[in-house]
This record gives sequence, C-alpha cells and structure tokens, in this order.
Amino acid sequence: MTELLPPPPVSSAAPQRRNEFALLCALSGSELTPERIEHIANWDRSALDWSEVLRVAEYHGVLPLVARNLMEHARGLPPEIERSLRSEYDANLRRSLWFSAELARIMQSFEHRQLRVVPYKGPVLAEALYRDLGLRSFSDLDFLISSADFERAKHALAEIGYRPSAELIPAVERLWLRTGYERSFDSAVGKYLVELQWALLPYFYGVDLGVEDLLARAGRTVVGGCEVPCLSPEDSLLVLCLHAAKHLWTRLIWLSDIAETLRIETIDCALVFSRARALGIARILGVSFWLVKNVLRGELPKSAEEMIAADPRVAVLGSEFAERLASGEAYDFETTEYFRLILKLRERRGDRWRYLWRLVWTPGAGDVAAVRLPEALFPLYGIIRIGRLLRKLVYL
Repeated sequence: MTELLPPPPVSSAAPQRRNEFALLCALSGSELTPERIEHIANWDRSALDWSEVLRVAEYHGVLPLVARNLMEHARGLPPEIERSLRSEYDANLRRSLWFSAELARIMQSFEHRQLRVVPYKGPVLAEALYRDLGLRSFSDLDFLISSADFERAKHALAEIGYRPSAELIPAVERLWLRTGYERSFDSAVGKYLVELQWALLPYFYGVDLGVEDLLARAGRTVVGGCEVPCLSPEDSLLVLCLHAAKHLWTRLIWLSDIAETLRIETIDCALVFSRARALGIARILGVSFWLVKNVLRGELPKSAEEMIAADPRVAVLGSEFAERLASGEAYDFETTEYFRLILKLRERRGDRWRYLWRLVWTPGAGDVAAVRLPEALFPLYGIIRIGRLLRKLVYL
C-alpha cells in the first residue's frame, strides 16, 4: 500500500470529486440495502477518475469495503480496476490474518501473566462488525489495560519480541502514565505495531471514562478462532464515538464503524446515553449519529434521533465536519482551531473549563523534551508548558 496522504481540498467548483466521495459513502457498509445496491449498479461511472477513487478510499480507510462492494454490485468495471480492487482486498486480508494471529500470540502472553487486558478496534472490530477480516483495514493492535499493570504488560511484550517505540527513563514514564494515555511498541516485523492504552484520550481532554470500568464490563468474543476479551456493545459505541471525535471525524471508516455497531450490536441505548450524559459527551454522540445519518445515509434508532434533536448545536457542528470530510481538508491537531472545535463539542460549561485548565497545565512530550528536569521538579513542567504555549501564540 502507498503512503496515506490526505486527498486534495475540494471546492464547490469541483463536482467530479464530490461525485467520487458520494460513491465512497454509498459503498461504505458491510451489508447494503437493495436500494443502495441498485444505486451503485446504476451509478454513472463515465466521469469517475478511478485512480482518485482508489486513493481517496485508501485515505478514508474504506478501500476493502469499496473493493468488495464494487466487485459484487457494480456493472461493467474496467478490467484493470477490478484487478486492482481484488489485489487490494487480498493484500488487506493477508495483513489482517497476520495481525489476527499476532493478537492470539500476544493475548497468550498476557494471560500467562494473569493480566486483565482487552483488545479493541483492529481484528476484534473487523470480526464483530464486518464478519470478515478482509473488510476492515488497520495497521496496529490496540489493548486497554490498567495503568497499574502497564509495567508487567511491557515485560510480557518484551518476552515475545516487542520493545517500546520510544525509550523513556523511568521517571518520565511514570509522568506519562499520569498525563498521557498510550505507549506504542515495535518488533522486528515493523514499527508501531502494538499500542498499550491506559486511557481512551489524553488527560487534558477531560473525559474521565475509566479503563477499569471498561475492563470490568468486558465480555468475550472469537477472533480468528481464538476467544479473547472484548468491550461490551455499549462501551464499544462510546469508545468509537470518542475516537472519531478526537480526530474530528476526518475518515469515513470511523463513521462506518459507528453505523455498523448500531446496525449489528444489541445495544441498551438508554444505558449508553445515560453514561454519555454523565461523562458530558452527549454532544459528541449526537454529532457522530448526525454524520452517520447525513453522510453515510445510515438508519438510526429512535433514541439516537432524539439525541440529535435534543441539542441544536449538533446539526451546526455536524454540517461543519461533514463539509471538511467531503472536501478532504485536513486539520492541524496542534492549532488553536483544533482546540476550539474540541471545546465546542463539550455541552457543559464545567467540562469546557476543565478541558481548558488541563490543556494549559498538562505537560506533553514536547514540553518534557524541551527541558530535562529531575523528577522532584516535574511539577514545573506546567510552567514550561505555559511558556511554550505563549511563545506559540506570539508567532501566530
């Protein structure tokens, strides 16, 4: 696969690329309705730029879905395009099968040490939602774990050939366990293949959905013939919406995951929405559902429609994110624009203030790298962060 690059911006004067994006939206589902299948079969493909379709599908993470659905439902595909689609699907399936086998090997190592670990996304999501490892692309394995168990999990990974992608001294690693949320690991096969996550988002986002609670509510599923823990359907929906929101819904695959969860899983929606309101992320769920409905044309349960209608800001924000999604215009996640949008996604004033406070005072990797301090002086990293933020603002 080629390196993933964002598609070029699309203005309102570029209807052809809008047409190609609309085609990807129609194809982004594991089980299409008869109406959508007929729509795809009769799509006017005379003006399509096939190289652009494939490139943008790869960027949005939906190339396997696009490949399968085009081969099954499109009429008169050019032979070279059909060969390319089949090749991409087969290549993704091979990668996914390798990751599935690696997942079983890693879980065996964790279970040998009696570690409570829940794999999520990746092959677990592919099996649970798409019923086909070849239909969901991913490039790493994600595991949720208690921060108290991180050190033992790191040793378990080391025993089977995984090392941290970045070496940290013990003091900095302890700081990162308090203020960060994940560490990535490499092996001889490649870099960034495994992520251990003790939180779903960095601390400064101010969404305190505890991993301990997720671990306690976990169920079991089968991936590649191996039984592994998995998130409950309700927690999985919350986690998928949070992950998409963190990235401001910039890829279609994240909307597809949410749509498939709503379609396939038996979900206690009242429980999900109760947890979302308690966490102050009801607006995040509302925007996620709005985008599923208006971008993917997915069907929503009545309770999800009610969540959209309950907050007038949902449709306004959803329209803004949908426009950026369709145009392929990327965000810079280190700018005030990004932080402003994340702020708008919190419906409660107290959560917005908490987010701003933590954003200002929580040191990041760049702050720690800028000045090396002894552990006893680590509280001063808050001052260093403020200074670096002010310097950024001066240069804006």
